[in-house]
Order: sequence, then C-alpha cells, then structure tokens
Amino acid sequence: MFLQGKEIDYVTDSVGKRIWDILTYRVDNRVSILSFALAVLVLLATIAISRYVRVFLQKRLLTRVDDVGIQYTLLRITHYVVVAIGVLYALRVGFELDLTSVAVVFGFLSVGIGFGLQYVASDLVSGLILLFERPVRIGDRVKVGDIEGKVEYINVRTTIVLTNDNLAVIIPNSQLVRNQFINYSYGSPEVRITVTAGVAYDCDVEKVTRALCDAAMSVDDVMKTKPAEVRLGAFGDSTVEFQVLVWIAEPHNHQKIKTKVNLAIFKLFNERGIELPFPQRDLRLRSGWETLLGEGVGGKSSAQAETTGVAYSKREE
Repeated sequence: MFLQGKEIDYVTDSVGKRIWDILTYRVDNRVSILSFALAVLVLLATIAISRYVRVFLQKRLLTRVDDVGIQYTLLRITHYVVVAIGVLYALRVGFELDLTSVAVVFGFLSVGIGFGLQYVASDLVSGLILLFERPVRIGDRVKVGDIEGKVEYINVRTTIVLTNDNLAVIIPNSQLVRNQFINYSYGSPEVRITVTAGVAYDCDVEKVTRALCDAAMSVDDVMKTKPAEVRLGAFGDSTVEFQVLVWIAEPHNHQKIKTKVNLAIFKLFNERGIELPFPQRDLRLRSGWETLLGEGVGGKSSAQAETTGVAYSKREE
C-alpha cells in the first residue's frame, strides 16, 4: 500500500519536526545540539577571521612599519582580541551566557588560579607585559642565564629562543619579567666586549700592551672609530692577566668577534716573541738540597730536573 501525497507531506513534516525538536532540545534550558554546533562554528569562524585580519594588516597597513617587533606585537594583540570576542560570542550562542555569568565563572577560576595555576597565570600576564612593554623583541639576541640565542617567537605563555646549535629553548615569560637577562640588540648596536689574555711574568708590559692593541684593531669587525683599551686585570700564579676592551657594531656576533681577536692576539704574540705562560712552581728545600740536586730528582740529573719546570733555590737559614 503506497502513501498518497498528503500522507507523504504529513510524514515528512512529522519527521522533520521530530528532528528539529531533538536538535533544539535544551538541557537545563541552556545548551542543545544545535546551539553547541553553532558555538563550534562561531569558534571556527573566529579563527578564520583572525587569520584574515592579520594577513590584511600585515600586507596593507603594517608595511609602513619598519620595526618587526612592533608588527609582531600588533598582530598578536589583534589575534587575542578577535579570539576573545569570538569566545564570548560562542558562549552566548551555545550556552546563553551573559557577561555577568562569565564574570562569575572567572571569579571562581581566579580562586583555582591563586592556588594551583599561579605559575601559569604569571606566565600569561608576563607574556602580555612583554608584548606591551617590549623589553625583548622578535629577532633580538639575548642571554638568559647560560642560554644565549635569537628570539624566534613570543607567545602568550612562553618565549622561544634559538641557540647557535639550532636548538629551540622554551623559556617561561615570567622568567624574562622577574629575572635579569642580557639583550644585545636593545638600544644602541654599539657595545664593548672584553677579551682576556695572559702572558708570562718576564714579558715587557709596554710591548704586551702595544701588541694587544695592534691585534685587536687589526680585526675587521672591531670599530676603528673607538680605540682599543688595555687593562692589567690580575696577577695569577703563573700569568699576568690583561684585558682588551674593544667596541663592536654587531653585538649578535660577539662570540665570533672574540674568537677573531683571540686568534689575532695569538698570532701577533708569536711574531713578536711574547711568551705565553705555563704552570710552574718554585720548590724551596731547607736541608739536603745539595744531595738531592747531585743525585737528581727521582733518578734524574739536575739538568733533566730543570726541564720538568721545577726550579730549586737555596734558602739561607
């Protein structure tokens, strides 16, 4: 038995109405399958809109801004604002929450943040501080503790630093806000670096000073407009330590420039006959030194003993 036209329409309307009732049925008069699906669609649309807005700003408006750090900051803030608006609207569509309810929810969450999520909240707030205050920017050369590298990303919770070994180090933003760190790219690009060199005690100080200045200024990466400065740093057990202070215009390459200066110093020391230090000790004997020197040290003759770097001298009683 086949259904007639009116009966088909009745069955179709009945099934459609049943499906519609299932989709729009709200649990606790708040959420339904349809509202939840709409909330998901709103979130997906928010992500797409955020991406489109950032591309539009980067290609049309931010091309006039030369600072890459400012561009990155504005793009991240735009992304956060669009996502925040989209999340609030999705909550309103999907769960019929108003701003008052959201404020109450965040009030309860703040209690949990205060106890268990305080470090995460600190990193989030620190990320916003870094974006607005901008003590460090994308592309800066920084040193945090023993970690040195280039800043690749500044996210809302962490900052990613790429080291010279091409290793990505993830640093919580709170460490950059609370602790001291060195930013080689902040402010003026002209910085002064210190290179340490040691010589033997019997070397001529004036000759060493001239050699250090000439070696430092011979490096191409060292600024010629500011002369090198040599300081006598300390007196060691076997060496006289000198410090060479030079100015460079590429702080992100300070390690390579230090290596070049050290190589230039080593080469010039060899050319000018400046002796590099080696560990040595003076041994003073109160008695029996004639017998010791006559028999040798450990079966060696006195001439062989001198080659070991041990010097003997008689102490008058």
